[in-house]
Amino acid sequence: MKIAIIAESFLPEMNGVTHSLLKILQYLDARGDDVLVIAPSTLHDAPAVVEGATVRRLPAIPLTGYRNIRIAVGGVRRVKVLLAEFNPDVVHLASPFVLGWRAVRAAAALRIPTVAIYQTDVPGYAAKYGLTYLENWAWQRVERIHTAATTTLAPSSDSVNKLRGHGIPRVQLWRRGVDTDRFHPSKRSGQFRAAVAPDGTKIIGYVGRLALEKQVQDLAVLADIPDSQLVIVGDGPQRAALEAALPQAHFTGFLGGADLATVMASFDLFVHPGELEAFCQTIQEAMASGVPVVATGRGGPVDLVDSSRTGWLYTPGNLHELRAYAMDLIGDDAKRAAFASAAFDQVQGRSWTVVGDQLMEHYRHAIAAGSAMPAELRGTK
Repeated sequence: MKIAIIAESFLPEMNGVTHSLLKILQYLDARGDDVLVIAPSTLHDAPAVVEGATVRRLPAIPLTGYRNIRIAVGGVRRVKVLLAEFNPDVVHLASPFVLGWRAVRAAAALRIPTVAIYQTDVPGYAAKYGLTYLENWAWQRVERIHTAATTTLAPSSDSVNKLRGHGIPRVQLWRRGVDTDRFHPSKRSGQFRAAVAPDGTKIIGYVGRLALEKQVQDLAVLADIPDSQLVIVGDGPQRAALEAALPQAHFTGFLGGADLATVMASFDLFVHPGELEAFCQTIQEAMASGVPVVATGRGGPVDLVDSSRTGWLYTPGNLHELRAYAMDLIGDDAKRAAFASAAFDQVQGRSWTVVGDQLMEHYRHAIAAGSAMPAELRGTK
C-alpha cells in the first residue's frame, strides 16, 4: 500500500504524536509499504528517511513560547503537489490541526481518502491556558477537519463521545499499542532506586511533558507522603517553575529508550494528574512495567485504569483524593503488588503489531468508502 502521513510535528521533536508515528512507521516498514511523511521543517539536522519512509519538509515557524514546536506555513497547493506526485492510496492525518487542515483539503481535491487520527485536545489546551476566546475557534477547526475526513480514529471512549457530541460523523475507536518487551518489570533497577530513594523509600513517579496542561503542579500534595520520594521524568517550559515549587522532588530531565524503561519499572507507583489526555500512553507503559497507577478520572485514563484493580481514578480536581489513593498503595505492600500484577496482565496483547493490523483495516475501509469530502472543500487555496 502507498500511504502518505501528514504530521503536525515530527522528529527531532519527541512527543506522544511522534512516538506513535514512529511505531506505525516501523510496522509499515516491516510490511513493505511505500510511505511518505510530510512534516514541518526543523532547525536541527533531521533524517530524510525514517523507518523506511521518505520525509518531505515544509517551511515552518516556531510556536510562540515553544521554540522547538514548528508550525508549517503556506497554502493548500504545496501539499496538493506533494500528494499528487506521490499518488497515495490513503492519507493518514496525524493529530491534524494546521498542516492537517490544508492536507485534508488537498486530499479532497485529489479525491484521495483520508484517515484522521484525533490525538491532541487542542480546544482543551486553549481553555487551560486561559485562551477561552480561542477555544470555540479551535473546536470549529477540529469539526471541519474531521467532518471532511473519510474516517476519524479516536484513542478512547471519552474522545469518541466528545467528537460525536460535536456532530463529527464516522468516528471509530482505535487505541494505542505498548511495547511490552521494552517496558517490563524485569527492567527494575536496584541501582537507580538506591541512588534516588535509599533505605527502602518508595518511589512515586510521573513521566511526561512539563507543561501547564499536564497539571504536574498538582503533585505537590504527594511531596511529603512519609517514606516516599517523588520522581518527575520529563522536560518542558514549566520545568524551572516546578523545580521551585517541588524542591523535595527528584527531576531526571527527559529520558528515552532503555533509560526510560528502567526508571519506569523502578517506580512503586505511577501518577498522572492531567485532565486533557486523549489517551495517555505513559499509563500503559507504567502498567506494562508492573506499576499500578493513580490518575484523574477524566479522558483517556478512564479506559486504561480499572479503578480498585489496576490502580485508582480520582475525581478531577480533588487533590485530597489523589493523596489518599497514593497513600493507600504506598502504605500497603500486598495491595500494591496485587494491583501491579493486574496492571501488567491487563496490557498484555496490546502490541503495536496488533494495533497496526487494526489500523490497516481502517485504511482499507476508508479506501473502499472512497472520497466523502464535501464539494466546497475541493479547492486549492
